[in-house]
Amino acid sequence: MKKAKEPVKKAQKEAAETDRKKAAGQKRAADQGKAAGRNQAADQKQTADQDQTAKKKLALEVISRLKKAYPVADCTLDYNEAWKLLVSVRLAAQCTDARVNVVVEDLYARYPDVDSLAQAEVADIEAIVKPCGLGHSKARDISACMKILRDQHGSRVPDDFDALLALPGVGRKSANLIMGDVFGKPAIVTDTHCIRLTNRIGLVDGIKEPKKVEMALWKIVPPEEGSDFCHRLVYHGREVCTARTKPFCDRCCLQDICAQNGI
Repeated sequence: MKKAKEPVKKAQKEAAETDRKKAAGQKRAADQGKAAGRNQAADQKQTADQDQTAKKKLALEVISRLKKAYPVADCTLDYNEAWKLLVSVRLAAQCTDARVNVVVEDLYARYPDVDSLAQAEVADIEAIVKPCGLGHSKARDISACMKILRDQHGSRVPDDFDALLALPGVGRKSANLIMGDVFGKPAIVTDTHCIRLTNRIGLVDGIKEPKKVEMALWKIVPPEEGSDFCHRLVYHGREVCTARTKPFCDRCCLQDICAQNGI
């Protein structure tokens, strides 16, 4: 009987050794896979860091050149009080700033302050702002916004980003514009010019969603430069790097550093 059991024990031992070697091999493969994954992740991070560094350098050069080309970086909407800029920004949706500047003259002549505009009938506001397009929705938002300013903020525009976002008709672009122009705080205003030009230049890579462009620019644009930089992009987008015609690259101050994406 003992002799009969010895081959069985030997086979079991060999099977166990085979299993051990197999497990050890699997562990080595797994460890190698993890190491390769870590190396790949490290390489990707290094590449991303290098790309970010290059974009920061490019952003600083673009900012410097645009400052020379457009020394004055004012908002193209006319206003002398914060609430008026808030109104004009809402009216500027799908409308030119030039037209808004004309239309608001009649609006402010009839309603010279927050309280009077808050008391106005939506229909009366709509009759004045109709030339800006989307008259009813804009009039409704302006009326609701002025009521909130009157009832919750003492007829003043809040200097808090989240409080601005809570106002009817105010999105991130508008809130950033108010924060930068009125209160002098860091701001990135991602309007159509900003989105188009930052993609063309190569500061962002194929990003069209305004908030994503904003988040990408926060990483490479110095906070104190953001607001004026975006205003200069508007000027450059209208005068040189146009949307409806072929860009005038031959007279662009960024020609030698622009990626010219999409051109």
